[in-house]
Parts: sequence; C-alpha cells; structure tokens
Amino acid sequence: MTRLPARLALVAALTALTLSACAGGPMEPRGTTTTTQTAPAAAETVQACGDPVEGFAVTHDHDGEPLPERTASGDASLLTEPTTAVVTDDTIDPVATAPAQQLPVTVKSCDGAVVEVADTSRILAVDLYGTLAEIVFSLGLGDDVVGRDTSTGFPEAADLPVVTPGAHDLNAEAILALNPSVVLTDKTIGPTEVQLQLRDAGIPVIFFDDTRSMDTIPTQIRAVAGALGVPDAGEELVARTQQEITAALDDAPTGAQSPAVAFLYLRGGMVQLLGGPGSGADSLIRAIGARDVGTEAGLERPFTQISAETMISVQPDVLLLMSAGLESVGGPAGLSLVPGLAQTEAVADGRVVDMDDTVLLSFGPRTGRVVTALAEAVYE
Repeated sequence: MTRLPARLALVAALTALTLSACAGGPMEPRGTTTTTQTAPAAAETVQACGDPVEGFAVTHDHDGEPLPERTASGDASLLTEPTTAVVTDDTIDPVATAPAQQLPVTVKSCDGAVVEVADTSRILAVDLYGTLAEIVFSLGLGDDVVGRDTSTGFPEAADLPVVTPGAHDLNAEAILALNPSVVLTDKTIGPTEVQLQLRDAGIPVIFFDDTRSMDTIPTQIRAVAGALGVPDAGEELVARTQQEITAALDDAPTGAQSPAVAFLYLRGGMVQLLGGPGSGADSLIRAIGARDVGTEAGLERPFTQISAETMISVQPDVLLLMSAGLESVGGPAGLSLVPGLAQTEAVADGRVVDMDDTVLLSFGPRTGRVVTALAEAVYE
C-alpha cells in the first residue's frame, strides 16, 4: 500500500475533525540508564509544543542577519517536461554518536499531560510524516530506537519492526511487544486511544506539535531533544539544519519575478485539493523563490476543493504534487481530467513536479536536501 504521509492533516483540513486526547497525570519513572546524568532539581519543564520561528532559514541566517529576498527571475528557465524531484542522499547524518544526556526530564505534552522521561534506552517515535524518528536519529540516538512507522523510510531505520501494519494505524500489541521506555508521537497518527492505552500501561507518551512547515522545524527539534535529555545536541542540529537550508536557497534564481506554483493534493477522483496558506508546501515554494498560487488566490484554509474557475484564473506556471497523488490520477496525462487543469499552461507545457510522499512535507533535519531537490526539479 502506498504511504501517504500528509493524508490525515489534509483530511483534517477538509472536515475540521479534531482528534482529542485526554490529559493524563505525571508518569511514573521507568528507571534510568547507566549512561545518563541527573539533571538539577530546578530544571525547567520541557514544552513539547512551542511557537514556530517565523522565517526560519529563509529570511534570516543563524546569526539573525537578514537574507536577500529570494525570487526567481522572469527569464529563469523552468522545467519543460514532468519531473520527479529526488533527494539524492536520503541517509541520516547524526550530529553526535553518543550525545551526553541529562535525565530525568519533565515534559509537558501537547495534550496537556505532564510526563517524566527517565529512560531513553528503548525509544519509539511515530507520526504520519516520519519526522520524529528522523530527528531522533539525527540527534545521535538512533541505536536506541526499537520500532518505526511506515513513513520512516530512511535506510538507517529499514530493519526496525513496523508498528503501523495497517498503513498508518498504530497497533497497541505490536508496540507493547517492543517494551518501549518512551513513546514520541503526535495527533497525526492513531487512533489516539492507542497512545492513551500505552500511557495507561505506564509508558511515558509525549504528544508533539503536529504542524509541519519550515517555521516549525527548530521548535520540533528542540522539543524532541529536550524530551530526550540532549538539548545541546538539539541546538547543534538546529544550527546545522538552518545552514543547510540557507545553502540550498542558492539553487533558486534571484530577480524581480518568480514562477507561480500550485501544490495539489490528489487521491484519485475522490480527493482533489489545492494547497493554500499553512499547507506546509507553501513554505517550500517560497523557499525556492516561487509564489504559492493558493495563497495568492486568497484561500483561507490550508487545503480547499479544486474548482475549474480557480485553476483557470490563477494559471499556475508549475504544478507540485506528491508522487502517490500523481499516480492516483494516472500520471501527468491524467491531470487533464482534474477540473480546470486542462486549461492551464502548466499541464499543456508539461511543467509538473512530483516528490515522494514520505519526503516532501516531512520538514525535518533533511529539509535542506528537500529544498535543493525541489529547486533542481523546478528550474532547469
């Protein structure tokens, strides 16, 4: 079955479904590892949810200095045929091999529960995008991870047992069999009853922010690093990620104008959505010096049902899709059956870019590579 890493977030945008989680009480410690150091008693509580860093790695560098505005010039050469954007190196490069830890850590989960993490020897990080596991591995704690979700597709995690055998549904029995000492998750994956069942079984379960965008990357990294007792490694990873994204921006031409890119979320004829502000893809589009047509069209939600009138009026220069979505309509040729797309120059000229579902909207430490791959696909 094709993995759909952004499926739940998009369905939520359509239906305004709110996944609720009951707030639990403080978790009982499950023991400490022999390689940890005890944090001072006055240590602050780690917040699993924090404010995004506006313009992260796009408007300012790591020292806070403004970056020049990134827009593609009017004569920039765009792709001339359907292209798949590919991250050439999908491996994980940890910032440390054995980062020094300070445990136990008190964490305020995004569902309101206060959780104590005293043992990180058996970590399970699961979400719809594979982001949390990517962060854990990048922090240098990959050897302590005991399982994975289907969206965690990088090579270092390939041999781990899968705890989401039904696409993206968590299996409580499979998780309990792994005896995790801590579970990192969010509300993009579930059902939520499973995470709460694990918490009731005495396992520290932490819900993190389920928003994905360029601006949430540093907050997410710091929250995960803090919860695992490696805040210094977290800061190092944030700095490296920002530097890689800033370097990747050099692949986008600069000038007075920029191409209009429409992000489409398609699942056959049943789900046909145009991305807008807050889709996540809008921040990637801006990062490569392009314009998000959904935002320019005045959409007020991250995803809106595609209409022929909107697509004809916005006339995108390029279409951006997830690979599974493009496949679901029969490839580039099938786009002409989506309302209004046949009347766009993007379809007529074959300016269509797709990218693997597990990569495009993951917004983790490898985002610099994603920006590079996207820029290389859009601009020839």
